[in-house]
Amino acid sequence: MDHERRPLIATYMMASRPFGVIYIGMTSNLYARAEQHRAGDADGFTAERGCNMLVWFQTFERVTSAIRREKALKSWNRPWKMQLIEQRNPNWVDLHPWLSGNARDPRIPLPDGGEGSVKAFLKRLDRGELGEG
Repeated sequence: MDHERRPLIATYMMASRPFGVIYIGMTSNLYARAEQHRAGDADGFTAERGCNMLVWFQTFERVTSAIRREKALKSWNRPWKMQLIEQRNPNWVDLHPWLSGNARDPRIPLPDGGEGSVKAFLKRLDRGELGEG
């Protein structure tokens, strides 16, 4: 990983697997924090639940904005969180390889009605395909 880069202030979501346990956090250095989660060096909830896949993040200029977003997201219900992930990462691909510069960005914006659309997400939710967690 290139340590010369400016740290990314971000709110982020880690998952144990696609549609698995979701953890929401914020950090002043997403590069380092994602690496800690991925390596299992983050204690507590993420280590206990195996949340080591970076599935969503949003960057900010200020830490206070990232904290505000983290608190807001933590109050959301699970389907809303999953919908947010699927809007930009419909296949729940681990974004860490892209973030560390080892892969292309796998997130693909999909047109309405695509497999990763809100409409498709709600259909899968109604059919009980998304599980609980």
